[in-house]
Amino acid sequence: MPDTALTNASAQIAGAAKDGLVIKAFFDAPTFTVSYVVHDAETRRAAVIDSVLPYDPAAGRTSPDAANPIIAYVGEQGLTVDWHLETHAHADHLSAAPYLQQKLGGRIAIGAHIREVQQTFGTLFNAGSDFARDGSDFDRLWLDGDTFAIGNIPVTVLHVPGHTPACVAYVIGDAVFVGDTMFMPDYGTARADFPGGDARTLFRSLRRLLELPAETRLFMCHDYLPEGRDHYVWETSVADQRLANVHAHDGISEDAFVAMRESRDRTLAVPRLILPSVQVNMRAGHLPPAEDNGIVYLKIPMNQL
Repeated sequence: MPDTALTNASAQIAGAAKDGLVIKAFFDAPTFTVSYVVHDAETRRAAVIDSVLPYDPAAGRTSPDAANPIIAYVGEQGLTVDWHLETHAHADHLSAAPYLQQKLGGRIAIGAHIREVQQTFGTLFNAGSDFARDGSDFDRLWLDGDTFAIGNIPVTVLHVPGHTPACVAYVIGDAVFVGDTMFMPDYGTARADFPGGDARTLFRSLRRLLELPAETRLFMCHDYLPEGRDHYVWETSVADQRLANVHAHDGISEDAFVAMRESRDRTLAVPRLILPSVQVNMRAGHLPPAEDNGIVYLKIPMNQL
């Protein structure tokens, strides 16, 4: 069947103005995460993508330190934030979306398949009946092919599962924010062994993104500084990924990719912050409700991961 969403995204990229979209990156070194503020230069309307709320697991404390520079930048630039966009429910950091929403306004959005993540992890954390598994913690749930705008900048949402069931990429003007689906060419691709992940599905999502026009700019959610490189980077292109991605360049078969990915994933440690991150991020970045003593608690399910 024709991939209408991808066709529309490709047309959007081809027709995008080259000077209207402004992109500012914020790198959180402890989690190797890149957050973005994107805005329309004409209207000053903006979106924040994949924000980070630092968390100290030893102390059980959160900090606004990674989010406050975003607030300062928005103020300096005179921006109005309409959206806090999540590419997926992250397993390596807490989202700062509620904190930023409180300070800046805007709506929190994620892919509609977050419901599957909520079902899986709501059960793992025994979240109880007070935790709705219908996505209603978020202000908007995106379907594949959904469109909206940031000021005058068109946006198309592409569902790109495999790393998680709920992963989406945001095609904003002529740029794509790919989440954890892929990394820089010299690092490769995301793991696919989390609950609901699937290496074969990931390969098909990768190849779908790499069908976009060759000149398309791709912005990563992470950079892990692979051996042989001494500086962090997070922007590449479809052409570069097709040529040089160490896991998914042109010519790699689906079966070969799946064999590589599954073998590699078996060697990877569980992310350090997966337990606090997922139980917060499945709630759109909100902490669980306080208990009868007024204190919020995070759970650690024993011997489950």
